Amino acid sequence: MFSTVALYTGGMGYSYSGVDLRRHPERYRIGRGEQGVFHAEPYKSELLPLWRYRDEAAARESADAIHGKFREYRAEGDFVGMDVARKFLQMGWTRSRRYAKYRSGKKSEPLQELDVEKQRAAEVFHEKWRIAAEDPEYLRLKQEHRDRNE
Repeated sequence: MFSTVALYTGGMGYSYSGVDLRRHPERYRIGRGEQGVFHAEPYKSELLPLWRYRDEAAARESADAIHGKFREYRAEGDFVGMDVARKFLQMGWTRSRRYAKYRSGKKSEPLQELDVEKQRAAEVFHEKWRIAAEDPEYLRLKQEHRDRNE
């Protein structure tokens, strides 16, 4: 399904584009923030369908589902899966915040007042993101991954 050939998109290349990271976790690079999340297969395909931030209810369902996958990956000792799930939670927070501040998410169209529903959605994601990012097992596996692969 995924080739081992590195593919590059735009100006930013990922050494794991097109690579099945479940089979080759050593190819995964943590990066900064949300970097590389849309190139991290098969995790992207598992998590993207769960990612919704339209309103607080959608965000709660989404954040719970993604955090559930984070816990599954943790139970399997799958750091890459944990990190990609953490990135989806972080993206839920940042995208919800953007839409709370800007009409249609475009910074050229600021709202006079925050969209309260989108702000609540951002808070839901922020809470789950911080829980994931501060998880002791996640932090241990993150350091182990860096020591071994980066």
